[in-house]
Amino acid sequence: MSSLAAKVTHVKQFTMTGMTIIDRTFKVPLDYSNQEGKWIKVFAREVRPTEHKDNSQLPFLVYLQGGPGFPAPRPLSRSGWIKRALEGMYRLLLLDQRGTGQSSPLNHQTLAPLLNNTEEAAAYVSHFRADNIVRDCEAIRSALVGSIRWSLLGQSFGGFCSLTYLSQAPEGLWEVFFTGGIPPAKRQADETYRSLFKRVRKQNADLFKKYPEDQAVCNKIAQYITDNEVLFENGERFTVEQFQLLGFSLGAKEGPDKIHYMLDQAFVDVNGEADALSMNFLHEVYSWNVRLEMAPIYTFLHEAIYVQSGQASNWAASRVLHEKEQEDFVWKSGKDFMFTGEMVFPWMFDQMKALKPLKPLAEKLAAKDNWSDLYNFKKLENNTVPCAAIVYYNDMYVDREFSMEVAESMPNCHAWVTSEYCHDGIHHDGEHILDKLVKAVRGL
Repeated sequence: MSSLAAKVTHVKQFTMTGMTIIDRTFKVPLDYSNQEGKWIKVFAREVRPTEHKDNSQLPFLVYLQGGPGFPAPRPLSRSGWIKRALEGMYRLLLLDQRGTGQSSPLNHQTLAPLLNNTEEAAAYVSHFRADNIVRDCEAIRSALVGSIRWSLLGQSFGGFCSLTYLSQAPEGLWEVFFTGGIPPAKRQADETYRSLFKRVRKQNADLFKKYPEDQAVCNKIAQYITDNEVLFENGERFTVEQFQLLGFSLGAKEGPDKIHYMLDQAFVDVNGEADALSMNFLHEVYSWNVRLEMAPIYTFLHEAIYVQSGQASNWAASRVLHEKEQEDFVWKSGKDFMFTGEMVFPWMFDQMKALKPLKPLAEKLAAKDNWSDLYNFKKLENNTVPCAAIVYYNDMYVDREFSMEVAESMPNCHAWVTSEYCHDGIHHDGEHILDKLVKAVRGL
């Protein structure tokens, strides 16, 4: 991989309790094969423990966020996995992956000038996958520490990026920690989504077993929005498909309970008349939709994380949804309701107001079959970088068996399989999880 060093363009430093924080903005090429072309900004926040006199000598632990399309967490306290990392003699680097957070944003505003030329827009967006996130990391590493290796902590999609890093530039890595993030690299998109639907079906069953009355409430909501034109605050019509998207959170520790509490306040009695959907409920559903609408990288590059060269996603989740085995996910009056999960569907670009202008671009990207390879299996099968992974037994988002296929084919990769946590375990017991992974890598 190129040893290009990113250009530092801005530095700012401040302190929080127990932490010294240094914000840096770097300039990197949009396309590393054309360094004479457009350059973009990538933002990274360094977090150091204040008690060490010479923090600059501490090794870096780079945190890669889940997504795609979401920025790194903003540290508010020295707690959880951040506490363990800082006390474990690391300094952290929280990367806003290209297109997110304070990096050059890839959103509706920045895409607007490109939308008149779908080819140009698709070419631009295609540079925002994991392969270029890794190239950005390497350019930033070169700028900050030269040839010194650093460590990775990859959560969910951040773990996908970490496997790409091991494929492209293992020489830059000292150790790698995966949390719910070893990708189904040996499987194609259709297989991945068939497996996902099975796990989402189980999560639905668990939800309605815990809260059996919620099935009737969900059916009542679905029937109501089918029979009535219900509008969100932006004028967008509320549909059954959009309601089903709440199932995205079923795989989180608190997700099912949060859905239950939303359903608890779904209807309100207005002047003694028939029930109507409450404003509170509609606002909560709308707020969830807005999160998706404001993250276009997620909506039109999510399926692309599952494809290698020569493959096109072709709306894999939607195609699999319409296979006979998934007919229970297509709601009809009189049948039980089912939430969907972490999936992107073409109807979103017809129904969601902010996504409508992006439909031609989304269609172009779904049909694209000349993506670059994200994984080099020869390198992975000869891996020498110490790795440790927590693999969640009941992970809704990342198939355990598909993850283990990869882990077991990689030398020097320790997998801790557990049913103790959900996919977001790092956010609930991060100090313990990171501690156990660090000890596994170091043979403690």
